[in-house]
Parts: sequence; structure tokens; C-alpha cells
Amino acid sequence: MTSRLELLSPARDLACGKAAIDHGADAVYIGAPRFGARVEAGNAIRDIAELATYAHRFRARVYITLNTILYDDELEEARKLVQEVYDAGADALIIQDMGLLELGLPPIPLFASTQAHNYDLSRIQFFEQVGIKRVILARELSLPQIRSIRAGTSLELEFFIHGALCVSLSGQCYISHAATGRSANRGECAQLCRLPYTLTDSRGTVLASNQHLLSLRDLNLSEYLVDLVDAGVTSFKIEGRLKDLAYVKNVTAFYRAKLDALIEGREGMRRASSGSATFSFTPDPGRTFSRGATDYFIRKRNRGIVEVRTPKSLGRDVGTVEQVGRNYIRLRGTAPLHNGDGICFFDENDELRGTNVNTVEGDKVFPNSMEGIRAGLKLYRNFDHRFLQALEGETSRRTVGIRLVLRSTESGFTLSAIDEDGVAAQAVVECEHTIAQKPDSALATMRTQLAKVGGSMFRLDGLDIALDEPYFLPIGILNKMRRDSLEALEAERLRRYVRETSAIAPNDVPYPAKELDYSANVVNAMAEQFYRRHGVERIQQGFEKRGSDAGVALMTTRHCLKFQFDLCRGNKATAGDLFLSDGTHRYRLEFDCERCVMKVVAS
Repeated sequence: MTSRLELLSPARDLACGKAAIDHGADAVYIGAPRFGARVEAGNAIRDIAELATYAHRFRARVYITLNTILYDDELEEARKLVQEVYDAGADALIIQDMGLLELGLPPIPLFASTQAHNYDLSRIQFFEQVGIKRVILARELSLPQIRSIRAGTSLELEFFIHGALCVSLSGQCYISHAATGRSANRGECAQLCRLPYTLTDSRGTVLASNQHLLSLRDLNLSEYLVDLVDAGVTSFKIEGRLKDLAYVKNVTAFYRAKLDALIEGREGMRRASSGSATFSFTPDPGRTFSRGATDYFIRKRNRGIVEVRTPKSLGRDVGTVEQVGRNYIRLRGTAPLHNGDGICFFDENDELRGTNVNTVEGDKVFPNSMEGIRAGLKLYRNFDHRFLQALEGETSRRTVGIRLVLRSTESGFTLSAIDEDGVAAQAVVECEHTIAQKPDSALATMRTQLAKVGGSMFRLDGLDIALDEPYFLPIGILNKMRRDSLEALEAERLRRYVRETSAIAPNDVPYPAKELDYSANVVNAMAEQFYRRHGVERIQQGFEKRGSDAGVALMTTRHCLKFQFDLCRGNKATAGDLFLSDGTHRYRLEFDCERCVMKVVAS
């Protein structure tokens, strides 16, 4: 049985979506005009339609994020929006709010967003029974947990492999709404996890002061792709719907190369789309936005998942300052610096500071500012001028392999184009048959002109000239036949693209619990109707509808500050509860040591 592995890339907008396809993505996820979990990354329906057409030429897919929770007065608009994106050619809808299943949607496959908290097998099995096509697994899962889920369901499994991490379990973070009124479940997260906090115990003893204690490094699972395939993951997702074009190009190309190498080394595996991409640069995720890398919980719990000094992009370590001159420095470097680079470092107070590189002369680097730079400092390059220049303009070419066959007919000639998927089209010309006076020269001209496919989406893998006589064909006719056959083949590929459909048929399969608290995020009547039909008897309103947050867990996370500060074994230096404060708000920490989970609770 052939397994199709999908590389899934983010798209902030149409340009990023096309770039992702060009750089090898098998699918792209992009926001609709409203109701996506990144409110600043909405897109017009016409742009979604254009992206779908562009992607479908390569058998790539477009998934729409409609993964916020919805209020009652938004349900009808959401239903209409789903119909619009379906009509625009979208291949699937990523959702969090189960109320959508009650609205009579078009037959578009539904994916349960990671915001739907796809952590427990019983909940995932329930989603399968009600008609969900795919689950986007919680980022916190380990390889054994993923294997267990794979063994218990036939749903498609999607998993994040790269990009920014939410410190809270997805869909279980309410701290932004509690502090600012901006709900993460409504696409408006204020990213309070990136703020500095002070950690104290109940006596007021300061354990950590003004540190970014909840700010995670960026995920990088590039060394675990084989393990994830073996665990049952088939869709490999890159985070970044707010990231720029350079990031999308670079990270997509990087993982395309990684997955291709994996596929080539395994029998029974193939890409989930057609064609192949070539790049004009060498991909390197450390040279675009990067907070440093972590493998999170895929292998085991570790203390390297946070960067407590800064939530900003550090980029790549480029060496240590060896000498400080009047207006220059010398590095003991791990990578060369160039004019226009941005560099940063942590000063003597562990504050992140930065400047630009004006010029580089031999082993001397002349920064725009020398302030704070001293011998022994580790330097990072957080703006790679040359690399970003290399990512401007056209940086890839994605092509579908074809074979061309030229034949003579009774009244002229045909040029058939057959692509790697077996799709075929042909161009026909009626003209007199003229015997070539110089057969070798005529044959060479035919091969030269028919091979000029460079301006199309195709790559010539084979050319057969199957004429019954050594005929002469004018260059103009050869060029026209080539153009017409390729245009016909591209149109035929689009015509034969089959969009998968999946209609929801309401049923009464029992939900694996009789009671739902606020963390189920039920904020509309249709979601309540959905869960009650499936046997849930008591349903609390979602956090956004609550009148008070006192004593409520505002964040649930596997990142544990007791573990981070080696306090798991009852360290005598701490007294009672632990507290986090950002200077304005104070939160109590609760620890479920049996589940190895920390909760940030409203005081």
C-alpha cells in the first residue's frame, strides 16, 4: 500500500501561498476573511480561489482555517463563508467549533484544529465517528503517544514539525482574554506568554526575576521525520501564518528536501502532490526567523525548551568577540559576517541588545554601534543580509515531468504531451508533408524547438519523434504545437483534478464524557446542541462567556516551572505555592505531578 506524505506550509496571503507551492509544499493552509485563529491573516475569497487554481495544477491542496469559536450571531455568517470557500475551490476546512457540524455545510472535508485539543485518544475516536476527516495533533505529544493514537484510529494524523510554540495546550489558554479581553480562541491572542515574569513562593522569596519564563523556543523536528512517519503521521505541518515570505520559502524548501530524501529511501511512499522543485539557494531555517530550536516533548521532558532571556529572534550563533578595538571587533567565528547584517548579544545585565554591521574588512567587523560590546560576548546574527537578498524574487521552479511524442497523420502532425500522472493532451496541425532535404538538420531543429518548455510548469523528461518519413517542419509550426500542447495539458490537469468531498451525517454516537467544563469552549447554541445530542448532560459556558475568572485555570501547560528550576523533589528553599507576576497581574501556579502538568490560575 502506498503512503502519501504531505508537507503542509503556512500562507499569510496569496503571495506566501504561491511561494509555498513553488518551493515544494503538498498543501497550504490559509485564513478565510474571518474566523481564523490568526485574526491578522485573513484573505479575500478571490485570493483563495486564485491560490486553489494555482495549487491544483500540481495536485496540491488548499486548507482554510476557520478555527475560532463562534458566537450565536456569527453562525450564519460562518455558514455562508464555508460555502464561499468551498465554491472557491478549497479542499478542506480546519475547525475548532463543533457547532459548525450542525449548520448543514457543503461536502468539504473537516479537519479538527489543534485548537480542538486533540490530545486524548477517546476524543479523537469520537471525532472520527462524527465525520471528521483529520485531526491536527497536540504539539505536546510524544512519539509513544502518537503511536498509541495511530493504533486506535484510522483518521489522518497531522503534526507540527516546525515553528513557534504555544506554551499552553492549544485551545486551553485564556490568559490573554482574562488580562486584555483579547481571546486566543477568537484569533486575538495578546501573547502574554512572551512577557517577562517574576517567580516567587508564598513567603515572597524570588526564585527568578523578570525572565521570560513561559516563552518557548521554536520547534524543530527535522531530525525526527522518520520517527514520525513510523509513528503514523502523514501530514507534516510548518507553523507560520504570520511569518513573512522569506520564512515560508526557506523553511518549506528545507523540509521539502528532508522529506524527499526520506521518501527516496523508503518503498511504498510518495509525495502527496505532483512535480518537483529546484531552488536557487541552500535552505537553512536558522537564517530566517528563529528563537532557537527545541524538540519539545517528542522524545522526553527537558529544560531546553525555553529561552528565558528574550522572546525575540536570535538567529544563528556566529561566534565570540575576541578583541574590541576603537570602532571594530574581531570574532572567533563560526560563520562569516557581511555588510548589512544585523547582530545581537546579551549584555552584562542579560538584556538583549543589537546593532548593524556597517562593513567587514578581513577579520575586522565594524558595527554601527560599539555600545555594550566587550570581549568574550557571544554574538548572534538575527538579520542575514546576504541570505535574505538571495531569497528575493524568483527563487524556485516547480515542474511536472512530461514526455512529448511527435507523430505524423494523414493530414498533418500531432504533438502529444503525457505527464508524470498519466494526464495527456495533444496539439494537432494540418499541413502538407514536406520531405526534408537535410534530414539530420530537420531532426535536430525539431528536438531543439520542442524541448523549449522552460516558460511553462513542465519539465521535459523525454521526447519521441515518431514520424513515418524524415519530414521538414517550419520552426513556427513546431513552436505553436509545443505551446498548444502544453496549454492543453495544463488545462486538462485542472479539469481532471478531483476534489475530495466528505459530507457530515449527524448521528448520536456518545461523547466520552457526560459533563463539559469551560475548557470545552462551548459559546453558542449549536455547539451545545451538538454535544447534547451526543449524550453530554451538563455543559458549562466557555470562558469567554463566564462572568468571573477567579480560581480558574487560565493556562494549562506541560512546561513546568518546578521542573525547570529543579523543584520537583520538594526543595526546602521554596514555601507553599508558587506565583507568577508580570508587574500588573499575579497568578498562582498549580501542579498536577501525576500528569506532569502545570496550571496558571487566576488569583
